[in-house]
Amino acid sequence: MKKALCIFLLLLVVMSGWSQQKVVVGTVMDVETRKPIAGASVTAGGQSVITNDDGFFTLKSDQPLTVLRVSHLGYKSQRVSLTGKEEEQHRISLKPVSIQLSELLVMANNPRELIDAAMKRIPDNYSQKKELYRCFYREKVLKRHSYINVAEGVIDMFKNSYKYSSEYDRVAIRKGRRLLSPRQKDTLSVKVIGGPATSLVLDIVKNPGFLLNDSELSHYEMKMEMPVFLADRQQYVVSIAPRTSMPYPLYYGKIYIDRQTLAFTRFELELDMSDREKATNMMLVKKPRGLRFKPKEMSCIIDYRTGDDGVTRISYIRNTFRFNCDWKRRLFATSFTAYCEMAVTSSSDQDVQPIRGRDSFDQRDAFFDKVDYFRDPAFWQDYNIIEPTESLDKAINKLLKR
Repeated sequence: MKKALCIFLLLLVVMSGWSQQKVVVGTVMDVETRKPIAGASVTAGGQSVITNDDGFFTLKSDQPLTVLRVSHLGYKSQRVSLTGKEEEQHRISLKPVSIQLSELLVMANNPRELIDAAMKRIPDNYSQKKELYRCFYREKVLKRHSYINVAEGVIDMFKNSYKYSSEYDRVAIRKGRRLLSPRQKDTLSVKVIGGPATSLVLDIVKNPGFLLNDSELSHYEMKMEMPVFLADRQQYVVSIAPRTSMPYPLYYGKIYIDRQTLAFTRFELELDMSDREKATNMMLVKKPRGLRFKPKEMSCIIDYRTGDDGVTRISYIRNTFRFNCDWKRRLFATSFTAYCEMAVTSSSDQDVQPIRGRDSFDQRDAFFDKVDYFRDPAFWQDYNIIEPTESLDKAINKLLKR
């Protein structure tokens, strides 16, 4: 669980807009507040993407696109017929789902028993085949409120059957690009946990050593929360909080479990920051001598999605790191925020071959060092991507003009 998470290099920097052939574009928003919904899942033609912070998405597929399926935690899923022109801007509104408690809903009154029951159902709920996922991956870093680093790319992720451990699961970079801030003062080499292989370690269902085992769970207080809807399916929600002190920091968070299948569908975890030394040991891998590192936040969201075949698969991971850095003898510290996110855009179980060790992304490598500079306008071609937010897009264009 601890420092098994792979690393990525934060070389404080910024990035640029890109052009791509759009097939279906749109914005997802709350029908009542009209505010954009970030992190909504949009699926069509066997492809999936995630909306950005502005609720915007672009989706491409080799298959005919006739219907979009849009879902998000706490909202009723929406199906949208694609009858207009390609590249027409779709505005999709999702309606919040209120929980109707009835006599038929029997709430579990022992959260630990519920989690144990869900753990026993893992062989039934998750894939028993070798599968290869195509994924989009992005890292970005902000210095205060300005973007100074972006690296992104397409990765392949090999997943062995959930009957086995993740020992032979691997990721490989298919293509990637990066952009750095040109200002020398924006450059600060710091290694923290993260990176493309995080998707392997943070597949909590397949890595019981992370959280889902008797030893780790015994360190937590658990509480049943009000149920919610995810993709029109009712979810039990168990909140967790540290109950003991350990040599390493524990987590606060929520665990979502499908009411019908007892599949784990979502984890929201935030590292306990009450002991900064423990938090630093968890987050920080390496820093320059003389630099003072002060952790503020380390959190993650892990989403799973159940397909039409009834199999639940990992679909999205987002890590957030917030920390301050300053050099000795300086009066004020500088705040930094780093994100890394991975979204599965397609999967296949046909003629799947494991990724060879020499082709896989090594935990000791930095993604930023493995990809090229940013300037290819045809970089994405037919790949699905996560669109940048408006502020990120402007920052990228500004840097490229330099």
